[in-house]
Amino acid sequence: MCAAVLFQSTAVFASCRSDHVDLRGDWGQVGFSIELADTFEERARGLMFRESLPRGSGMLFVYEAPRNAQFWMKNTLIPLDMIFVDIHGTVQHVHENAVPGDLTAIDGGDDIYAVLEINGGLARTYGISKGTEIRHEVFSKNTPQWAC
Repeated sequence: MCAAVLFQSTAVFASCRSDHVDLRGDWGQVGFSIELADTFEERARGLMFRESLPRGSGMLFVYEAPRNAQFWMKNTLIPLDMIFVDIHGTVQHVHENAVPGDLTAIDGGDDIYAVLEINGGLARTYGISKGTEIRHEVFSKNTPQWAC
């Protein structure tokens, strides 16, 4: 019995990697391979100048502390869904199909710790919305809703 519990714990831990996020809700579960943008320079560049993004991919922007998060689409060539997440790994807001090149500020709200960008339209396709839980190692130290 102890061996089975240890194996399950190891399997759950192994699913948290710096290059992958999982999302779940009453609609099911989906995962994305991601690039991590956790420095000022990486967040500033984001997905600008990219001509495509594979369907199962995205970028996870992580801040040092929760804050008001605003994005724009300057120099971004592909439509994106922006998923704004609090420090516990719970989605607080989803902005769908941000328009390439648009300089209008997209406000994700206050107390945002991370933002996941994926191809435009996928949030609706999968059912990702406010309350969806996200699992990634960056949330592990903050009493996550869905622990590694």
